[in-house]
Amino acid sequence: MSEDGAGVTAPPAPDGTPGEVFGAFLKLGLTSFGGPIAHLGYFRDELVTRRKWLDEAGYADLVALCQFLPGPASSQTGFALGLMRAGPLGALAAWTAFTLPSAVLLLLFAYGADAFDSGVGAGIVHGLKIVAVAVVAQAVLGMTKALTPDRIRASIAVAAVLIVVFLAGPLGQIAAIVGGVLGGLVLCRDGPAPQATHIAIPISRGVGIAALALFAILLVLGPLFAAAQPSGALALFNAFYRAGALVFGGGHVVLPLLEASVVAPDWASADAFLAGYGAAQAVPGPLFTFAAYLGAIVTPEPNGIAGAAIGLVAIFLPGLLLVIGLLPFWDAFRRRPFAQAAMRGANAAVVGILGAALYDPVFTSAIGAPADFALALLGFALLMAWKAPPWIVVVVSALGGIALTGL
Repeated sequence: MSEDGAGVTAPPAPDGTPGEVFGAFLKLGLTSFGGPIAHLGYFRDELVTRRKWLDEAGYADLVALCQFLPGPASSQTGFALGLMRAGPLGALAAWTAFTLPSAVLLLLFAYGADAFDSGVGAGIVHGLKIVAVAVVAQAVLGMTKALTPDRIRASIAVAAVLIVVFLAGPLGQIAAIVGGVLGGLVLCRDGPAPQATHIAIPISRGVGIAALALFAILLVLGPLFAAAQPSGALALFNAFYRAGALVFGGGHVVLPLLEASVVAPDWASADAFLAGYGAAQAVPGPLFTFAAYLGAIVTPEPNGIAGAAIGLVAIFLPGLLLVIGLLPFWDAFRRRPFAQAAMRGANAAVVGILGAALYDPVFTSAIGAPADFALALLGFALLMAWKAPPWIVVVVSALGGIALTGL
């Protein structure tokens, strides 16, 4: 890094190649189990400690930006790292390599879903639905501790539950998040200031503004285009884009948003939805690749490979546009008190949204007998007390589901 005459750190010129970035992130995409927080640890070990692509302070600042934004934090961080290392093609290489392994595995699961209608297959599906209860419960508990540490934010979370319960569907999700932002602006203005670090990535403000404009156009006008044109592809893109644009707080929060967009209009059954969500816990890489599975199984065309591709691109696109859009402005914006207050409220609302989803559809669709509840508790204990990797819990739950189906 260098400084210009005004004393401002100039963005570094990319000094890597897209091929180098693709190889590094393909390795991460094949081995990164454990969710977004674990992924960020893998990134740090591989790219900061071993490859020395950037220093600790720069990495911490990238993570802070991506945690602030809606979208998949680990994928957004990887995208930004690829951008910094090898420019736009490096960013595309990083996202593709990190996303592809889990997307392919979930697409194969979607094509093999018919084999899981009876016998051992039905037991595996039952176990996958039960493991979703344990995984979402762990996410709710962890997020409650981190994001609702006081009475005000706990109250915002409860208000979000009420909004989602009494205003069903995507509109309820949006209203809960907007309510959380407004509550944060009014009630959550006190809090620690962010660390004074600096991001240096080659993105101009003009490119950033264009990316933010495209993000807003697709979010606002997408539903209008989908309503005006009877196109299954437009409807599918809009549903997944909206879900990706509104996910604050981690990959698990996409569950209620996608459920409202896919299960509520009868594009997929609740059982198939939860089985795929459970399978997504067993594969490496970002949880957002669940969209590939859903795009493949939805009943309106396009589905199959085309639907998987549309769902995958649409759910990731808003988060990546926001990274491009805010990188040039992040240093100044994140220090503003109103931005911090708004995010405290939005994050508290996210806890409420995910808490409501834990009951319906996750618990109500998966737990039908005391034995089911006992298996869910076993999975929860393995995750929380024994710190078992999620893929081990998936295997245990699948075996348990087979046993329960045979009883």
